[in-house]
Amino acid sequence: MEISRDIYLERLKRRRGNHMIKVITGLRRCGKSYLLFQLFKRLLLEEGIPADHIIEIEFDRRRNARLRNPDAACEYIDSMLRDKNQYYLFLDEVQFLEDFESVLNDYLHVENLDIYVTGSNSRFLSSDILTEFRGRGDEVHIFPLSYKEFYQSFEGAREDAWQEYLMFGGLPLVLCKETDEEKSAYLKSLFQKVYLTDVIKRNHIKKHPEELEDLLQILASSVGSLTNPLNLANTFLSVKKSKISRLTLSKYCHFFQEAFLIHTARRYDVKGKKYINTPLKYYFEDVGLRNALLNFRQMEENHLMENIIYNELRMRGYNVDVGVIEIRGKDKEGDRKKVEIDFVANLGNKRFYVQSAFRISDDEKREQENRPLRHIDDSFKKIIVTGENTRMWRNDDGFLVMNIQDFLLNPNSLEL
Repeated sequence: MEISRDIYLERLKRRRGNHMIKVITGLRRCGKSYLLFQLFKRLLLEEGIPADHIIEIEFDRRRNARLRNPDAACEYIDSMLRDKNQYYLFLDEVQFLEDFESVLNDYLHVENLDIYVTGSNSRFLSSDILTEFRGRGDEVHIFPLSYKEFYQSFEGAREDAWQEYLMFGGLPLVLCKETDEEKSAYLKSLFQKVYLTDVIKRNHIKKHPEELEDLLQILASSVGSLTNPLNLANTFLSVKKSKISRLTLSKYCHFFQEAFLIHTARRYDVKGKKYINTPLKYYFEDVGLRNALLNFRQMEENHLMENIIYNELRMRGYNVDVGVIEIRGKDKEGDRKKVEIDFVANLGNKRFYVQSAFRISDDEKREQENRPLRHIDDSFKKIIVTGENTRMWRNDDGFLVMNIQDFLLNPNSLEL
């Protein structure tokens, strides 16, 4: 089965020859090696790049074990550079190469060599790996399959594809599993044997590692809800009957973000044009992993849809915040009332306000979704994405309303 990853292929194409190390990052098993060694390599060959000018080393393979020595790796790469024409260096699982930072920085000085690397162990998964390349690293972050990518490879009706994606997410190998039991077992095994192990190993966690899983389960149960370390500590005390400090929980959340398991959305005061640092919202990089954490029990489609929209906006390259607007009146605590916009998406001079509304069942719900958007006093586009099977239309306030699948399947849906 071949899966199209055109958005990332384009990003690699745009970075060709930029004299930087292209670092492909992302959650383990999300398709980094496939993108580089299958799709991008094929593109180069189709453009006429000779096969012997594409140097490939997969450091996790036993036959390449001797090349994990930096001197042996340099000797091999040097032997492949036989003329002054353009070469491409692909290094997979580069963390197996000893002292790989100095090796890569050294090859940056070779003018006719374009460097691409992937890696997926506990260290390389960290977002701070780019600092190792002294400002010469150019990150291409790979997400699990978007719904559009998933649907293009799914054999079945559109509604069946959506329900499958909501349940099992977008990790590519999930598409290869035939039964729900196999998919569920795969996702649970990945979490226990790969992701959790990576976080524990990288951060040298020795005491009470079970608290890491407890924390992820709490975050999974409250996707899209505002929280902070104090709230999490209180939840541990009341639900898990465990006392754990706010500092420790904040540190654990940071570990999960470094491993690309979860991401945070900060609140942004739209009128005041400033960030509100706490509380935050947490979303999962893959909803299938989120569901597996909870044994597929809490399948609230409204929260999953919100998580998927957040990931889609980020995959399209947008910086995504939660919007907050003060309105007239006061709340129960006597503070100025605030209404929330699910997402404020920014990219350069573009901005979109996006509401996620699973069902707009009555006038009260309609007003709840429209009210925050109505209080925004700028001219950027405002969109309501609904889980209902409806055609795209504009409501009386001029806001665009569209179905979730139409939003996800059309890469230009924000521009309609």
